[in-house]
Formats: sequence, structure tokens, C-alpha cells
Amino acid sequence: MTGFSQRTTKNRLLRRLPQEAFDHIAPHLKTVDLPVRWSLVEAAQPIEHVYFIESGLASMVAVTSDDNGVEIGQIGYEGMSGYPVLLGVDGMPNRTLMQVPGSGLRLSTSCFLSLLRNEEARLILLRYVHTHEVQLAHSALAAARYSVHQRLARWLLMCHDRLRMDDMPLTHDFLASMLGVRRSGVTDHLHILEGMHAIRSTRGNVKILDRRILLDVAGGCYGAPEAEYERLIGEDLSAHEKSTRMRTAGGPGR
Repeated sequence: MTGFSQRTTKNRLLRRLPQEAFDHIAPHLKTVDLPVRWSLVEAAQPIEHVYFIESGLASMVAVTSDDNGVEIGQIGYEGMSGYPVLLGVDGMPNRTLMQVPGSGLRLSTSCFLSLLRNEEARLILLRYVHTHEVQLAHSALAAARYSVHQRLARWLLMCHDRLRMDDMPLTHDFLASMLGVRRSGVTDHLHILEGMHAIRSTRGNVKILDRRILLDVAGGCYGAPEAEYERLIGEDLSAHEKSTRMRTAGGPGR
């Protein structure tokens, strides 16, 4: 017997695996706390474990040789860290670290790769790689073609999708770092969104008041990666999740 049940796990990717594939790895999964700044993948280091996040928020951060960094992607309960091992590589130049604390299920890379023997599991995992690559591409598109105002709205929507709570523990410094702009600029744009009654921003917290306004502000820079995830990996939602989605106008797993 194992303490892990596919039916009750909070990670959407694990829930989507065929039952026999989940049963294969279940004895090897370990529940772990994931505190803020915890490193899931370190740059230029072997990826020895993958993490299936159940709560909290992780960021993939591109880092330069002089230690400048910017967020290029997010991972929450819809996915996993360390997915490049699926492509036959043992490390990467980017970091993945927790930005909002939570918990997850850790699995050794060697055990994880044994899932590839199951054709259906392999297809689902490769689809996840594809959806994350789409997210990275749209992060680049947003940075190049959209305003800070729109990018901030997109980023808050992505956080809202993954944290599944209206009160999100996000600081202005963190937002500035992830968007690659000055803190004062982020503060100004948060005030604009407050004036639109989309959010309420206090020290170390952003509360979503009206998600639909954020969707209008973000425009075309939000939505395509989320739709691609639902198209390829999405599963039947519980009645509670369906109700939440109707109230909040969409997003992965809402």
C-alpha cells in the first residue's frame, strides 16, 4: 500500500497520468515542504529530482553571467519542475525556485524517466513540455510587444491561476524583479489597477477584486498558453472548480 492516491493528489499533471503509470511511481513519491526561495532546479547543476507542485508558486528565471535575472515562466499545481530531463538533458542554464511557499511531491529523476516506458504517460508529459514552451514564447512576446501595465495584469492572472486564492502574498520588489522593471514602476502600475478596482495592493499582498478587469487589461498577452494546456492536458473539473471558473472567467485549473 502507498499513502498516495491519484484521486486526491492536487497536482493536475499527476492526476492526468494513466492509473498504471501513477501506481508505478507512487511508492517513490515524497511529500516535501517548499519554502520561499527554495531551489527546485539550480543553473548548470544536474537535475537529480523533479517536483510536482501541489501548492505555492515557482518561477523559472533566466540568469546572466553577471547574475541579472528575469522570470520567463511560472509553475504551479498544473505542472512540474525539471521537465528538460524529458528531452534527454541533465541540466539547464536557468533556475527554478519557489516564489510563494507551498508543498509538493518529489521524485528522483531516474524513477521519473521510467515513466517514459508507458506510451500514454510519455505523450502527456511531452505535451506538458510543449505547453510550457508556449508559455515561455508568450512571455518573450509580452516583453517585446506589450506595455508594463499589460504585462503586470498578465502576470497577476498567471499567479491567480496557480495559487487559487484572491489574496496573493506578492511584494512589490518581487513583482519588479520578475517583470525586469524598477520597483517604483511596478508600484505606479499597481496603483492604476487599484484605481480600476481590479486589485487591492498592500504591503506584501495583492488581492484580486475583479479578474475580468485584469483580463481586459492584459488583452492578447494572456490566454494562449492557458488554452493550449486545457486543450492538450485538461481534465474533467469538479463541480467546485467549474463554479470557480464561471466566477473568475477562466484560467488553468480554475
